[in-house]
Amino acid sequence: MQLQSFGAACTVTGSMHLLTLDTPGGQRRVLVDCGMFQGGDEMEARNHEPFPFDPAELDAVLLTHAHLDHIGRLPLLVSRGFRGEVHCTAPTAALAETVLPDSARLQTDGYRSEIRRARRQGHEDQVRPPLYEEADVHRTLALLRPHLTFGQTEKIAGVRVTPERAGHILGSAYLLLDTPDARLLMSGDLGNRESGLQLDFTPPHAVDAVVLETTYANRTHRPWAQTLEEFRDALRDSIRAGGKILIPSFAIERAQVILHTLKELMDSGEVPRIPVFMDSPMATRATNEYFEFGDELIPRVRDALQAGEDPFRPSTLHVVPTSAESQRLNKYDGPAIIMAGNGMMTGGRIQHHLKHHLWKPSTNLIIVSYQSPSSLGGRIVTGADTVRIMGEEIAVRAQVHTIGGFSAHADQDDLLAFLSTAGKPHVWLVHGETAVMDAFLPVLEAHGLKGDIVPDRQTVDLLGPGFPAGRPPGLVVEGSAEHAARVTGGE
Repeated sequence: MQLQSFGAACTVTGSMHLLTLDTPGGQRRVLVDCGMFQGGDEMEARNHEPFPFDPAELDAVLLTHAHLDHIGRLPLLVSRGFRGEVHCTAPTAALAETVLPDSARLQTDGYRSEIRRARRQGHEDQVRPPLYEEADVHRTLALLRPHLTFGQTEKIAGVRVTPERAGHILGSAYLLLDTPDARLLMSGDLGNRESGLQLDFTPPHAVDAVVLETTYANRTHRPWAQTLEEFRDALRDSIRAGGKILIPSFAIERAQVILHTLKELMDSGEVPRIPVFMDSPMATRATNEYFEFGDELIPRVRDALQAGEDPFRPSTLHVVPTSAESQRLNKYDGPAIIMAGNGMMTGGRIQHHLKHHLWKPSTNLIIVSYQSPSSLGGRIVTGADTVRIMGEEIAVRAQVHTIGGFSAHADQDDLLAFLSTAGKPHVWLVHGETAVMDAFLPVLEAHGLKGDIVPDRQTVDLLGPGFPAGRPPGLVVEGSAEHAARVTGGE
C-alpha cells in the first residue's frame, strides 16, 4: 500500500495522490484527486510540469470534491493520455461542470491578454500556453462517473471504495479503501464542525492508515457566534467609512456562506441594507446546485430550501453577469459590498476591484478565506505596503479585516475529533504548510498516534514504520533556523 503525493505534500494546494495497491486481481494504480496549484508564480509553474507517471497507466481516478485545487488538472490528465473513469459523488460532478469550463475560459482569456502584451515587447515565446482548452474539458466531463453515494461501497479497480460525508463543501467525501492488506482512509478536505452551511463530517470507523489534511492543524477556529459578531462589526465599521467593501470569495461554499450570512444580518437589522454585488458568474451558477442537493446542508438552510425560499439572496443582491458590468462597478458611487473571486486574489474579477480601490483609505477589504503565504492575499495579510496587481504597483491603504472562522476546513479540534473514532491508525499528513504539520506531530503523539509528514513526490509505505520524529529526511520546516539560513543564503 504505497503513496506518492505530487501535490498537497508540504503545501496546501495542487492535491494529487497516487496509490499503488495490491488487490486479488493484481496491483492497481489509483489517483486520488488531480488538483491545480494556486498561489504565487513559483507554485503555479508546477501546473506545467509533466506528470511524473504515465496517465494512460492509471486504473482509475477518485475525486474527493470539486474545488479547483482538487480537480483543476483533470483535463490536463486527459489531454496527456488518461482514458479511464473518474469516480465521484453527484454534487461533485455537477460542480465540476461549472468549475472546469470556467477554468479553461480564464486560462484562454489570460493567455490571449498576455500574448498581446508580450508581442508588443518582442518576447511572446516566453508566454506559457493554457494548460488546457474547453475541448479538453468536454472530454474530461464525459469520463465522470457520479455514482458514489455516502455510506455505499463500490468496487473500483479491484478495490472496495466507500465514500462518507466530509462536511467541507457540497458533495465532499472522504474515501475508505479496502484491500486484502489493510483499510486506508483518504480524508480529502474535512469540514469545520461549526460550518454556517454544511452538515458535520460522518465519524469514521477504525482504519489502519489515514492520509489526513492539515490546513489548520495548528490552531482552532473562533466559535461561530464570535465569527458572526466579528463579521457584523467589520461590516458596520466599513459601511460607516462610506467606501467599497471588497470580499474576495471562492465560488463554491464560501460565496454561499457569505450570501446566507449577509441575508440573515440584513433581515435582522444588525447590518444596514446596502447594495450587494455578486461579481462571480461561477459562484452564481454554483449556487444553483445547492437547491438540488440541499439535504447536505444544516437544518435551517435545508428547511428554507424545502419551503421554496432562497437563503442565499439578500434583498439588495445584484448579480453581475458580464465583465463590462463588472468594470462599471468601479464607478459606482456610495457604499456597496462587492463579492468576487478568487478567494486568494490570485486572479479573477477581484483583481480589477483591488486595483481600483485598494489604495483608498475608505475601502475595506474583508478576507474570509485561507491565504497562501505566496499569494496576493497572503502578502496583503502580512502587511505589505504595496502589491503588484495586473502589472501595476498598488498601495495598500484599505482597512484589512481577516476573519478566519468562516473556514470550511477542519481545525485542530475537528481533526482530533475525526481521528478519535478511527482506532489507532498511522496518520500521514498532507495538505498543510510544513510548520503547521510539524506542530501537529507532538499533538498526535500525545493522543497515542504515530504521525508522519508525507514528502513531496517520494514513495512512502503507508503500512511501514514511517520516519524518525515523523519528518522525512531533508525536510526543512518553515520558520526553523535552517529554513531562515536557506532563505538568507547563510550557512
